[in-house]
Amino acid sequence: MEWVRAWRPAVPGIAEVFHAHFVEHAYPLHTHDTWTLLVVDDGVIRYDLERAHHGTTAADVTLLPPHVPHDGRSATGAGFRKRVLYLDGGVLPDRLVGAAADLPNLRDPVLRRRIDQLHRALGERGSGFEAESRLALICDRLTQRLRRTSPATVPARPAPIAARLRDLLDAGDRPGPTLREAADILQAHPVHLVRSFTAAYGIAPHAYLIGRRVDAARRLLLDGHSGAQAAVAAGFYDQAHLTRMFRRYLGTTPGRYAAAA
Repeated sequence: MEWVRAWRPAVPGIAEVFHAHFVEHAYPLHTHDTWTLLVVDDGVIRYDLERAHHGTTAADVTLLPPHVPHDGRSATGAGFRKRVLYLDGGVLPDRLVGAAADLPNLRDPVLRRRIDQLHRALGERGSGFEAESRLALICDRLTQRLRRTSPATVPARPAPIAARLRDLLDAGDRPGPTLREAADILQAHPVHLVRSFTAAYGIAPHAYLIGRRVDAARRLLLDGHSGAQAAVAAGFYDQAHLTRMFRRYLGTTPGRYAAAA
């Protein structure tokens, strides 16, 4: 049976805690504006990150960097159980993004044990100080591990037009511009915009935008907003549209997601 549980802890640096068991659900290509720190408790996950194929098991710690497209599915067809911490972008330095994209899986028993301890603290009332302390140790160890593998070369910057389009899609305005409106604002042909964005970020702009809206909706739901309120605030056409996209991206409905918090 598939299930999810998510909540926003009162711990600085942690945007969301997400526990799930999936059998048939497969994540489409998407991005987050957070670091994704993932451990598998059962099964094997296969995923693509920045056009490279990866797999992760219970022996690994997986760290996916912000803004890098990835997907995910069961590698065996038997499903998987996972625990995820979505960490605010500032908890790890930006210079480590390239290293995490190149080597997202870490075989580190000490780090794995510390993450287990942090999840345990996050599930206990009155353990906020302990959780903050354990998060600090985890981030320090991640920094030390990734610093050893940081690429010597600086990653190429995306084309200016692609970066400008992403800034436009990330703006707080809801529901946001249409492709034609974005093309008018940026003074570029719509096809050029789509091709430039996809080449720069490895994901089509419409898929990027839906993923960001789903992230916005899940945070609103965890803050106590209704599905209808979350749909409007996150930029979806209506609650039914949110439900379709939510199920596609998270394998559950907004109502079940909020109820399981």
